[in-house]
Amino acid sequence: MAFQLVARAEHEALGDPIFARPGLDIGLVNNMPDSALESTEAQFAALLKAASGELPVRLRCTSLPTVPRGAEAQTLIDARYWPLPTLLDSKPDALIITGTEPKAAALSDEPYWGQLTDVIDYAATSTISSLFSCLAAHAAVLHLDGIPRQRLETKRFGVFDERVPLEHPLMTALGGTLRTPHSRWNDLSADRLIDAGYTILSHSSDGGVGAFCRRGAGLLVLFQGHPEYEERTLLKEYQRDVGRYVAGEYTRYPVMPQGYFGPEAKRLLGEFERASQAGTVRDRAAFPFKEVSQTLKNDWTPQAVQIYRNWLKIVAAKKRGAESSRP
Repeated sequence: MAFQLVARAEHEALGDPIFARPGLDIGLVNNMPDSALESTEAQFAALLKAASGELPVRLRCTSLPTVPRGAEAQTLIDARYWPLPTLLDSKPDALIITGTEPKAAALSDEPYWGQLTDVIDYAATSTISSLFSCLAAHAAVLHLDGIPRQRLETKRFGVFDERVPLEHPLMTALGGTLRTPHSRWNDLSADRLIDAGYTILSHSSDGGVGAFCRRGAGLLVLFQGHPEYEERTLLKEYQRDVGRYVAGEYTRYPVMPQGYFGPEAKRLLGEFERASQAGTVRDRAAFPFKEVSQTLKNDWTPQAVQIYRNWLKIVAAKKRGAESSRP
């Protein structure tokens, strides 16, 4: 089997020495909220499985212990996830690091900030390459280069067409345009990133910087967006935000994701929005999730698979080069 998701409990039961096998060992530092913990794991596992081909890739999951968890999520983590120190001590070839829904006004005030910066330092100095997703990308550039994120007036939400401005091994076989889902309230300045030595890999006029990278001891690859998202992920996030409005948690109706819904979905959701703002909707369950989900089209995953295939090739080539140079 080329791709394998190695759960902690299964490995301990078998006593399998996975670290001695050829191939790539990748750690997923999954810090997403409880409601998205398993779906995020599944999204990255699916991408890596599709991208790995015949290359043996083993994925092991961990999470920052300082991210607040409910009892159910903590039970899952205790059973299947690897302790963070154990995973890092095994010297994975690469890491994928996610963010989580921010609570504090400043990232440095989050309860997990100290542990997250330790993982960022490890990724930058002790892996062949590491990927950072959304908030984790913001945290990385803040910690490593002092580049703060900027609050947006409206949520950057939807699927954006990003221009690929230059040839780069990570962008091989993608063409000139990259479709990427985004879901964020903050943005990074392209000029600040370039001044700090980052290479912009994709950019759009309405979505800002998409993917960017920096070379150091290891190759850092950072995404403000979410190429790993599944077809209905943005719809679920929109349903969650609308539900908060219906419950009175939000005072403004959430912005609809752009570049994502077709005419029929926009009609259904427009009717629901008008009814909600008129005060005639009292139940979140009235949201037309099923009807809208049937109209969706996922046109970004093939490109996301290609990006991950390119990334795995880079990591594998670097690992082969390092092994061949050993006496």
